Amino acid sequence: MSRPSFSTQLFALWILVAVLCGLLTSAVWLMLSSALGERVGVARQQALAACTAVASRYDLSMQRPSETDVDLMHAVLDLVLIRTEGIEGGFWSNAPASGAPNGFLAYAFPTYEGSGVKRDVPEAETPLILRTLRNAARAGQLQVDVVSSGADAVVAVACPVPRHAGLLAWMLTRARPPLGPDGERAVTILASVLAMIVVLAMFLALALRRWKRKLTLLERALAPAGEFERGKRLDRLGERDLDQIVDALNRYGERAERLQHEANALSTQLAHAERFSTLGKMAAQIAHEIRNPAGAMRLKAENALAGDAARREAALRTIIEQVGRIESQVASLLALTQPVTVHAREVDLHSWLAGIVHAHESRAESRNVKLVTEIEPGDARPVFDPAQLARALDNLIMNALRHAPVSSSVTVRARHVLSQEGERLRLEVVDNGPGVNAAERERIFEPFVTGRPDGSGLGLAVVREIASAHGGRAYLAEDAHVTQFVVELPWRPY
Repeated sequence: MSRPSFSTQLFALWILVAVLCGLLTSAVWLMLSSALGERVGVARQQALAACTAVASRYDLSMQRPSETDVDLMHAVLDLVLIRTEGIEGGFWSNAPASGAPNGFLAYAFPTYEGSGVKRDVPEAETPLILRTLRNAARAGQLQVDVVSSGADAVVAVACPVPRHAGLLAWMLTRARPPLGPDGERAVTILASVLAMIVVLAMFLALALRRWKRKLTLLERALAPAGEFERGKRLDRLGERDLDQIVDALNRYGERAERLQHEANALSTQLAHAERFSTLGKMAAQIAHEIRNPAGAMRLKAENALAGDAARREAALRTIIEQVGRIESQVASLLALTQPVTVHAREVDLHSWLAGIVHAHESRAESRNVKLVTEIEPGDARPVFDPAQLARALDNLIMNALRHAPVSSSVTVRARHVLSQEGERLRLEVVDNGPGVNAAERERIFEPFVTGRPDGSGLGLAVVREIASAHGGRAYLAEDAHVTQFVVELPWRPY
C-alpha cells in the first residue's frame, strides 16, 4: 500500500484544522447560548421574587393605602434588594397627579458597586421598564420582559402593589456572562483567537494550493517524458524549499551530462584501443595467411621453370588461385579496418530484401538449396543504411549457403519486434547446417575465427562492425535444431 503524497498529507491536515475550528466555534456558541438561557431563567426568578417581596412588604408596612410614602418605599427597596446582588428597582404610578417624572416615585440599587449611592433610573433601560410597567398596569397582573443583546440579557419585571390602585413595583436585572466580571473580555479574546485560527487556516489553504500547483509542475518536469528526462534545465519555482530541490536536480543533471560525455570519450578511446589490438592480431594473422599462399606460389614457380609446358600451365593456375586468395584476404581486411560510415534513410524492406536474396539465387541453385524470404513488419519502413546492411546480410547468406546441406533451405527473415530497448528491426538467416562448435560460439564474430579451412574468418567480423555502427548487435541465437544468425538494430535510430 503506497503512502499518500506530501501535498495530500498537508491538505488533510488543513481539513483537520478547519474541522476543529468549526467544532470549537460550535461548542463555544452552544455553551454561551445554553448558559444565557440558564442565566436568564435564574435572573427572572430572582427579579420576580424581589418584585413580589417589595410589593407585599410595602403593602404590609403602609397602614393607609390611600397615601403614598416615598421614604417607606426607599426603605423597603433597600431592605429587600440588599439581599439580592445585581437587582435594582423602584415604585411607579400611572396616576397623572403623582407629579413624578415618567411616573417613577422611588428607586434603589443597594448592591451597586460604583462610588456613592445610585438613585437615578437607568436611562438606557427606561423604555423597557416603562413598557413592562404599562403592560402590567393594563393587565392588572405581573409582567416580565426580557431583551437579549449578544451574551447579555436584560430582565424587567413589574407587579401591582396590593390595595394600592395604579401603584406598581418594578425590578431590573441583567444576566451577566458566566465567567464573572471578565466573562465578556474572555469571550472577546476567545473569538479573536478563533478568528486568527480561521485566518491562519485560510492562509494555509492558499499556501497548500500554491505548493500543490508548483509540485505538479515539478512532477511533470520529472515525468518519463518531462523536461528533466530530455536533458533540459529545470526552471526555479519561486519557493525556497522547492528551489533547493530544483537546484540539486539541475546540478545532478549537469554532472550526469558531464559524466556521459566523459564515458563517451572513454568508450571512443576504448574502441580505438580495441581496434589497434585487433589490428595487431590481424597483422600477425595476415602475415601467416599471406606467407602460406606465397610459399605455395614460390614452389609452383620453381617447378614450372624446371618442367614442361603442361607443368607450367598447372603451376600458373595454382599461382592464380593463390593470388585470388590473397586478394580476398586483403579486400576483407580493408573492409574491416576502415570505419563504417552509416548513411541512414527510410527503406522499403520488401524490395530491399528481395533484391539481396535474388543476387544469391544462382549460387543457391548450384548447391540445390532453396532460398526462402519471410517479412513480418507489413508496410512500415525502418531507417538504416541499405548498402552497409546489404554487405552484412550478403556475408550471412553466403555463410549459410556454404554450410546448408543439399536439398535443404536457407530462410532469410525480417521482423519488427518490441523489446525493453524499444522498437527493433531483427534480420535472421537460418540454415540446417552442422552449426557452430560450442568452443567457437563465443568467438565466432572475432576476426580470423572460422570453422572452414579455406575461410578467412573476416565475414562475421564485418557483420558485427556494421551492426554496431547502426547501434545494434549481431549474435548467434541459441537453437539446438538450426543455425540462426541474427542482426538486431533500432527500427528508427534517434
